[in-house]
Amino acid sequence: MFTKARLKLTVWYLFIIMAVSISFSVVIYVGSTREFTRVLRIEDYRLQHPQSIQQNVQLPVWDQDIPLPVIPNPALIQATKTRVAEGLFLINLMILFFSSFAGYFLAGRTLRPIKEMVDEQNRFITDASHELNTPLTSLKTAIEVNLRDKNFTIEKAKKLMASNLEDVNSLQVLSDELIKLNQYQRLNGNMSISKLLLQKILNQALEKVNAQAKNKKIKILINLPRVNLIGNEKSLTELFVILLDNAVKYSKQGKTVKVSAKKYDSKIQITVEDQGIGIAKEDLPFIFDRFYRAEKSRTKNDYQGYGLGLSIAKRIVTLHNGTISVESETNKGTKFTILLNTA
Repeated sequence: MFTKARLKLTVWYLFIIMAVSISFSVVIYVGSTREFTRVLRIEDYRLQHPQSIQQNVQLPVWDQDIPLPVIPNPALIQATKTRVAEGLFLINLMILFFSSFAGYFLAGRTLRPIKEMVDEQNRFITDASHELNTPLTSLKTAIEVNLRDKNFTIEKAKKLMASNLEDVNSLQVLSDELIKLNQYQRLNGNMSISKLLLQKILNQALEKVNAQAKNKKIKILINLPRVNLIGNEKSLTELFVILLDNAVKYSKQGKTVKVSAKKYDSKIQITVEDQGIGIAKEDLPFIFDRFYRAEKSRTKNDYQGYGLGLSIAKRIVTLHNGTISVESETNKGTKFTILLNTA
């Protein structure tokens, strides 16, 4: 599709360039031949009236539409016109040749962002369809199996509804995360920002993960300087909720999660470190990719997710003109480092 579009765009580029080039060539041809004819007539007049040179007489400037006392050599005029036309023709051929390559190159550069956007949308649709298909298939299979059960009892119905509710909750989580990701992708830097206290942002995030941490008897230790950030309160809270939720989710019972920060001039470096299962070295380059989940987390039923959280986190940091990086070692833990602007 894009190859055909690139060729069509190249043709349009060539059409515009050649239309402009030929138009200029016509103007140059007409102007140069008229000027040559005028000069030739004046020179003929000077040759036939040498006294005008000796007496310093101002020579007339004739227009081609006015009858002249001197008729220039027609063969010379025609030969000059031919040479000018041939020169302009060769120039236009050169312009056509180089414009073909330039037009094809520019067409590719023009269509590249569109192609990347379409490819990204196609990947998004494919990935989202795959993720949606899993709980939907589970729902459908469970319902079909139980409908064929002739000894279907109330107890079985309750179990079926409980199982279906889990799948519905999974679909709701996926839907919410897709909506969040789409919202942050559409912002493109256009969001309200204000002066925010870092401690307040972390406290708000802690409120949302405390229950999960208590269930697993995980301590969250916070060591933060009193510093103000420039950013969006809702999105920054979402950022630390994602990081803390991951830290708690992938840590074993009774472990510790540490949150610390250091100020560097107009920047603040924040680290979120856990003692969890870690991330394999081969997975590290891809963990911020949408729908990407490390193989270890995929094989564990306790670690459910859709691989969207860190993509959202990355987008939030990017919108705040910051950076996020990760260090990890399997079975030892993971440390995320965020660099943001201070007030």
